[in-house]
Amino acid sequence: MATNNSRRHWLGWSAVGISAATIPGAAWAVTRTPAMTEGPFYPRAQDLPLDQDNDLTTITGKVGLAAGDLLDLSGRVIDGKGRPIRDALVEIWQCNSFGRYHDARDDSRAPRDPFFQGYGKFVTETEGRYRFRTIRPVAYPGRTPHIHIKVTSREYGVLTTQIFIAGEAGNARDGVLGSLKTDEERKRVTMNLTSGAADSTAKWVGEFEIVLGAF
Repeated sequence: MATNNSRRHWLGWSAVGISAATIPGAAWAVTRTPAMTEGPFYPRAQDLPLDQDNDLTTITGKVGLAAGDLLDLSGRVIDGKGRPIRDALVEIWQCNSFGRYHDARDDSRAPRDPFFQGYGKFVTETEGRYRFRTIRPVAYPGRTPHIHIKVTSREYGVLTTQIFIAGEAGNARDGVLGSLKTDEERKRVTMNLTSGAADSTAKWVGEFEIVLGAF
């Protein structure tokens, strides 16, 4: 499986190695990540941005940076026994900082952001790792902040889910997050954010582990 990973300068950023003790929710490491709805705006072929790498905050050929707080998102894709899954395709998509998706079907009155890619993809490396630069997700009418994520692997097929941010006031009212039956399941799709490193342009850093299994 060929990668489309960004070659931009920010990839010099090196994610800290993760162990089970450092991953939020690691107590559930043998439990598969809950599947969640894809939502209406998974990009169709005609809505895919020309630039589809893992840096959603800049567009090739354009001079400018996406609005919003920069977020370095990374993690591992593993199986139910904690073994890394390499060559899995990880896709993410989300609305821009104004609450609008990069999708012709989104008829929101919120403005578009010409510098926000809206969608990106990355193929996991030997240790099952993936990484993206994006923006901290924002709320829009009816939804708490979230990032859509889809993982495709040869062994386990396709998992589609969403990433939520711990501590967001809207989490308790979000119907999609609330559709999960247990607190344990909700924790498995919730990510803690920490402040970015002093030498990084990203304001936030998040780690999200994805556990695949039989679905």
